[in-house]
Amino acid sequence: MTSVAQPPPSPTELTITQVAVSDPRVAPLLRELGDEYSARYGRDAHAELARYPDEEFTAPYGGVLLLLLERGEPVAGGAFRRYDETTAELKRIWTHSAHRRRGLARRVVAELEREAGTHGYRRIYLTTGPRQPEARGLYLTAGYTPLFETEADPETIGPLPFEKHLTAEAPARKAADL
Repeated sequence: MTSVAQPPPSPTELTITQVAVSDPRVAPLLRELGDEYSARYGRDAHAELARYPDEEFTAPYGGVLLLLLERGEPVAGGAFRRYDETTAELKRIWTHSAHRRRGLARRVVAELEREAGTHGYRRIYLTTGPRQPEARGLYLTAGYTPLFETEADPETIGPLPFEKHLTAEAPARKAADL
């Protein structure tokens, strides 16, 4: 049976909100993300998601953003934290399994870039796992530079690092422009 991709929700149906890691709406993000990583890598990934203290994802150095439908249901999200003085690290990029292939992760990444820019970061760094080709494709199409040999077998590399330098106009974009 072939599934038909649903069109993305209209911008008026979506709200982006900044929340604390402890916000109950973040729990589905972390639970599904941990379950998926555990299935892909064959080990419990929930501890890895809890590796960084919640404070690293709060102002003034970081943030957690959720993309919400009108009725308040979280459908996508992500976070950033301080990597170094001028670099933010994106973490926990997620789209609910029922809402994938609709451009929502790209929208989350763009909003995280914008928000990181407002915190004074000029570079974004991130890693994704070798068994996440969808994420690799997302970052490549979003203008990220791979910091690894793209022709190499991802399994021989381990975490796949990427970077993107923010331009002066990138932080000024609004969610409505995405």
